[in-house]
Amino acid sequence: MPVLNILHLVGSAHNNFYCDLSRLYAQDCLTAIADKSLYNFQIAYITPDRQWRFPHSLSREDIALTKPIPLFDAIQFLTGQNIDIMLPQMFCIPGMTQYRALFDLLNIPYIGNTPDIMAIAAHKARAKAIVEAAGVKVPRGELLRQGDIPTITPPVVIKPVSSDNSLGVTLVKEVTEYDAALKKAFEYASEVIVEEFIELGREVRCGIIAKDGELIGLPLEEYLVDPHNKPIRNYADKLQQTDDGDLHLTAKDNIKAWILDPNDPITQKVQEVAKKCHQALGCRHYSLFDFRIDPKGQPWFLEAGLYCSFAPKSVISSMAKAAGIPLNDLLITAINETLGK
Repeated sequence: MPVLNILHLVGSAHNNFYCDLSRLYAQDCLTAIADKSLYNFQIAYITPDRQWRFPHSLSREDIALTKPIPLFDAIQFLTGQNIDIMLPQMFCIPGMTQYRALFDLLNIPYIGNTPDIMAIAAHKARAKAIVEAAGVKVPRGELLRQGDIPTITPPVVIKPVSSDNSLGVTLVKEVTEYDAALKKAFEYASEVIVEEFIELGREVRCGIIAKDGELIGLPLEEYLVDPHNKPIRNYADKLQQTDDGDLHLTAKDNIKAWILDPNDPITQKVQEVAKKCHQALGCRHYSLFDFRIDPKGQPWFLEAGLYCSFAPKSVISSMAKAAGIPLNDLLITAINETLGK
């Protein structure tokens, strides 16, 4: 197999938070799969001012030493690099949509879902509508804009329609709590979902990978939730900022999340529903979905998170490892799917 030239697309065109999150995952990926007999890596690093850099590494020093260039110059550079495949590492909405579309225009293949699918998944209400039409159970909800009045009786969960990592999410138990919760959610998006609260049994995440025309369900990840003390997950369950300003993945500490034994009776049920979601949304290569399991064992679709950085701490990577699929094998499978091999 010839050495593949892989470009890691890193950073954020939106804000510094997503920039740091992207750099965190991409750095872990670069460290974990640095096999020079298989891959030649390059890095494109985008900052919120929409400038591009092509640093030697993702260290803050190398990034700072690299000259920023505008999009026009970046396109000229990219088209002269003989890039075989691009690995998207951007988590902001422009990164998941506009920047992937740019690589479609440049005719450079990339791993993961297409810009239109990413845009749908990033809008929680649209993703819910599509999977519901395919027969998947979703919590009853309504989409509100500024000034709209909720009609669903609490308890409900209020969430911004397009934010990640539980930013702006609130569990409302009384009508009197609506105003404060809506105000908080509207800080993160111009549209907000009010969603019927599903009584808690469990909360899980399911990953799907495509291989040779088949969809493979991976072992589930379960989250630490509790009907009385922690009925929903929040931002602090997922990310934390360290004293030096770097982000830390709190969800990866085996206390707040863990991989389920595949023999758990809920696994097969959730995997079948996740495959329906994958097909309904038109996903390719891989997908990832969150589900609430009610006390009767019924899975309810919550949202789609259609990204994988191929870092060891990436959710799909952790699930694959539990299924006996090493990280390099996972990446090679995705590369083969992307290049049609």
